[in-house]
Amino acid sequence: MIRPEFDEIKSFEEFSKYYWYREELIKICRSLGLKYDGGKIELNKVIQSYFAGVKILPQKKIRKKKARDERIVTISASGLTLSTGVIECGFTFGNRFRDFFASQTGLQNFKFNADMVATVKKVKESCDTSFTLGDLLEIYNGKKTYAKYDRSALQWNKFVKDFCADQATVVFSERLKAAARLWKIVRESDKPKVYSHELLGLLLRCNDTDAEF
Repeated sequence: MIRPEFDEIKSFEEFSKYYWYREELIKICRSLGLKYDGGKIELNKVIQSYFAGVKILPQKKIRKKKARDERIVTISASGLTLSTGVIECGFTFGNRFRDFFASQTGLQNFKFNADMVATVKKVKESCDTSFTLGDLLEIYNGKKTYAKYDRSALQWNKFVKDFCADQATVVFSERLKAAARLWKIVRESDKPKVYSHELLGLLLRCNDTDAEF
């Protein structure tokens, strides 16, 4: 089944059967007068609420004048503590904070994970001055949830990887283009957004990118 227009969809369950790019979700939310900022997870929640009869409206941005004593302080790695605020210390994903978390975890080659990235983004967007480096460490250890990385964005990457891993796809001189063509068919259908060898027959048979299952 080919993906219908949004105004033809009657429920969130039906909506969830199809793949939507973030730009498409933003366009839908804006057209409905709903909150349209954030990642795909947040936007999907806005649309889910809409189908449930609850409208999440855009937040009015209020510009606040920063007081002189509210300046971000640059603190060396040795001066950071678990109670230091993420906003207070001007947190970045640089070496200063990597060294701090390396000392806290005992990992010499410490690497920030995706949920930490999503969390810091949300903390800064919401100006949550109560969120500390200790809280961020708990995010790393999986002991706390604040914001989850939108892994649905990785579906296309996995689809291409699995497509190219199938030795049968060597028949295509431009495998990336062939994968993109098949992905377009899959994402606009209500089928699972994953590659399987069975889908290859469809690509070999169809002559245009608008073929249906």
